[in-house]
Amino acid sequence: MSEALFVLVLVIVTALAFDFTNGFHDTANAMATSIATGALKPKAAVILSACLNLLGAFLSIEVALTVSNKIIAIQGPNGAPIPGLTGLPILIIIFAGLVGGIVWNLITWLFGLPSSSSHALFGGLIGAAVAALGVGGVKWDGVITSIVVPAVASPLIAGFVAGIGTWVVFKIVTGIPEARRDAGFRWGQVGSASLVSLAHGTNDAQKTMGVITLALIAYGSWTDVHAIPLWVKVACAVSIAAGTWVGGWRVIRTMGKGLVEISSPQGMAAETSSAVIILSSSHLGMALSTTQVASGSILGSGVGRRVPVRWGVFGRMVVAWLITLPAAGLVGAGCWFVESYIGGALGVGVVFLLMVTVAAGLYYRSRRTPIDPGNVNAEWEGHLAVTQPADEDRITTGG
Repeated sequence: MSEALFVLVLVIVTALAFDFTNGFHDTANAMATSIATGALKPKAAVILSACLNLLGAFLSIEVALTVSNKIIAIQGPNGAPIPGLTGLPILIIIFAGLVGGIVWNLITWLFGLPSSSSHALFGGLIGAAVAALGVGGVKWDGVITSIVVPAVASPLIAGFVAGIGTWVVFKIVTGIPEARRDAGFRWGQVGSASLVSLAHGTNDAQKTMGVITLALIAYGSWTDVHAIPLWVKVACAVSIAAGTWVGGWRVIRTMGKGLVEISSPQGMAAETSSAVIILSSSHLGMALSTTQVASGSILGSGVGRRVPVRWGVFGRMVVAWLITLPAAGLVGAGCWFVESYIGGALGVGVVFLLMVTVAAGLYYRSRRTPIDPGNVNAEWEGHLAVTQPADEDRITTGG
């Protein structure tokens, strides 16, 4: 096996691992509010979300083409590879970027922070590309129009739409007994949460498809810049669905209980707002953060109902949003420097082992403060993860 082929295989494996972390990190985007209101049981919610993520992954490829064509500058205007920017050097950059995305996903998951998996991936890729090729190695126009602008606009639009929707809904249902009102809206939440899951598949699953296709173009085994190989679609769809099925309970808890106390009408308004914005962006090929959209919608629903908002929790989320791109970029750049110092496939193998070690350590740390379907809806008392006292029925904070 040649060095380039060995690295290509590791890139594909690592990309699918990122897709898996994307799945469990972002389950909260679709299902946190439905779980918080009791519209869906926790385990049923993640199973439903996994199935719809799987289906959604096959409905569009616009975002995948954005990732494969508009971030790293390895192609000329006609889509043909730039001489000298193919094969092993580009594969090493892509691999380093993926490691940056995975590490940042796992760190934020440990602390229950709903940061953007998409921006973790893009940050890792941009950091590795700049370290290897300089600032000219990144297509900044594509980054700004398809990543930065949606990152700023989408949570604001989502919050506004969800706030107006929540206000209108509560005006309409004024006078209806709360128990009867919420029972009806819980059924509506099942539909709206399902639509968010479907939309999530059309956007987030596409990003890993784009990365793998970019690697195949660099390796020389794929040349069509307007299409994605079928096996890549299937592999990425299954990976993100598997991650969703695992359920990112730590992030679900923060989204469902940490921002505002959610009622069923709020939840339905927030989910509907998120679904519309994500589907619209997927159609336009904008690789936005579904996490930021969902968070903005939940916050907007609280404002629209005029219930207390935990601004401290939201502030920590915003800080995570702001540092995700540069933090993942630094990890991606650092991985590239390690790879280039050691050299070739051996350097990639060393970084792969380091990534596995870090991932295992973060998972082990998470077991000291477990959050699961049994305590994901416990009363919110803080922002850190729950502790596990001797009395398993006593739950402190959620993360």
